Amino acid sequence: MTVQALLGGKTIEVKTIGPSIRIETAAALLRENRIGAFPVVDPDGKLVGILSERDIITAIATRGADGLMLKVEEVMTRNVITVTMQDTIKDVMSTMTTRRIRHLPVLEAGRLKWVISIGDVIKFRINAAELEMNVLRDYALAKN
Repeated sequence: MTVQALLGGKTIEVKTIGPSIRIETAAALLRENRIGAFPVVDPDGKLVGILSERDIITAIATRGADGLMLKVEEVMTRNVITVTMQDTIKDVMSTMTTRRIRHLPVLEAGRLKWVISIGDVIKFRINAAELEMNVLRDYALAKN
């Protein structure tokens, strides 16, 4: 199964943030949108970083309350690990586990398409396992 299968043809609005926004505002937007990370894009829509809750906590832990006044570009992760629509869910899970990250931007033709979260992956895997279990149960019942 691939990221494309997980997306399932849905059109999903990707919430993004600009690099010049203050961390205080970014944190409020994360809470308001009930998400754990924002892809950071430049005015042309190019992915330039990712801002996660972990980045915000690090800024506050190292700078105290002054960390909230920093700009996103001062705190964000710049070397963003991304996946494509053709990557397998197994590879996504491996990347998330080995890199200890919970959000991966998905690029299609070099453009930001989606952000896959660990929650998305877990839900997809549970649904796939339930489907397989139901198919096997139905097969076993049909044989009896």
